[in-house]
Amino acid sequence: MSTRRMEHAIPALRGRVRAGVALAPFTWFRVGGPAEWLVRPADADDLAALLAAVSPAMPLTVLGAASNLIIRDGGLPGIALRLGGGFAAVVAEADGIVAGAAALDATVAEHAAAAGLAGLEFLSGIPGSIGGAVAMNGGAYGTEVRDRLDWAEVATAEGLRRLTATELHLSYRHALLPPGAVVVRARFHATPGDAAPRMAAIRAAREATQPIRARTGGSTFRNPPGHKAWELIDAAGCRGLRLGGAQVSEKHCNFLLNTGDATAAALEALGEQVRTRVLQHSGVSLEWEIKRLGVPL
Repeated sequence: MSTRRMEHAIPALRGRVRAGVALAPFTWFRVGGPAEWLVRPADADDLAALLAAVSPAMPLTVLGAASNLIIRDGGLPGIALRLGGGFAAVVAEADGIVAGAAALDATVAEHAAAAGLAGLEFLSGIPGSIGGAVAMNGGAYGTEVRDRLDWAEVATAEGLRRLTATELHLSYRHALLPPGAVVVRARFHATPGDAAPRMAAIRAAREATQPIRARTGGSTFRNPPGHKAWELIDAAGCRGLRLGGAQVSEKHCNFLLNTGDATAAALEALGEQVRTRVLQHSGVSLEWEIKRLGVPL
């Protein structure tokens, strides 16, 4: 679709609509081309109006915190959707937390701990935001979103809907959202308790075992049934493997790194090299957990 036609297809919103915005600064890898259109709705009603007005044929990508994501060097066609402050509220209740989709997972864990609620500490180990955690049933340190989620509200072309955890059919790194739906907020149940020791242990474990201060995107590949991805990668001799400015982390080899001048193409190609070597060594085919979106150069 031409830029002119797309401009007329995007409705008037109370939020911001900008063309040709560089996306690399938003992503944890710091790579990738521009968005054809970057849209930041003001609130859930603004988002629902957008979804109702745009053609189903128009590409629409929800960026979230852009953590587990490689945006290819040619950029994203269509609309890149970024939820801002209007979607970041976190409210503590007597037995749980209601959090907006843009709230960072770690921030939600901190709010729960401050309110004397336990059970959401695992969120402090997930890099990203609540919308993404729900959409992919994120998990860490033995707990997944499905273990704590009560409901999620989603925006669709027909308006806002509230879906229970059962209705989302949560499974390993997957939620069954309605077509074109965008998570706007969610509720998690918790119990009274002191979350501080568990959160401190998770933070210490992450610091010790993961390259959390590097330009990375979290876990690169899903754990195959009966295996741990990092062990397969290590056994295939890929720890520290480099391609241009892209590198397999020596600290945790299920993490890819941008060492400073990597391109999205180099990161993706390095990941494919890892997949090939693991398949040749162990016969196991790794599946990407990181999303790779957009147009190659």
